Amino acid sequence: MKIRLSCILPLAMLALAAPAHATDSAITAYGAFRSGGDFQNATTGENLKVESSGTGAIALDLPYDGSRQLQLFLSHQRSHLDYTQSAAPKTTATMPLSVTYFHLGGTYFFEGPVGSGPYVVGGIGGTLLALDGEGYGNELRPSMNLGLGYQFMLGKHAALRLEGRFYSTLINSSGGLFCSGGCVLQIQGDLFSQGEGMLGVSVPF
Repeated sequence: MKIRLSCILPLAMLALAAPAHATDSAITAYGAFRSGGDFQNATTGENLKVESSGTGAIALDLPYDGSRQLQLFLSHQRSHLDYTQSAAPKTTATMPLSVTYFHLGGTYFFEGPVGSGPYVVGGIGGTLLALDGEGYGNELRPSMNLGLGYQFMLGKHAALRLEGRFYSTLINSSGGLFCSGGCVLQIQGDLFSQGEGMLGVSVPF
């Protein structure tokens, strides 16, 4: 359940080694829509879908060189997990589920300097999954994200970002996921994957 430090330490060391002469830092606030993601009922084999929903995110970009930035990224989604109740008559029910990503990574503007044009983005870190139901709790798992974006300058003091990101979280559970005791629904999974479209306003400083 713990994130491997060996995955995070190299990026942290890279952040400390960033050149002092690089371009300005920036902070970006995003609104997004996220879809995808499912688990499995360990008893029946039923797929348990995570409902698509809106999300919010914030990114802190720190200078590295003329075309690259280091990035601290935090994103939060409030959704629901759909499942079929085992008691007759069988009906579909939901439980509130929140998904929070916190990643360390970077951006690379591959057609020019930082600040304008297309870029790739990515990072590694952790996913906090919180299932709000009686007998259920939180799970912390290692994860990564990859994305592609385009930044439009809105003058000297702001920019617009359009992004698409893909998230993958290693679950590796054969049953009892989220369960803190007395769980009626036994949940399992291997990989938890999601995708989203994002619109952000970026402010350099």
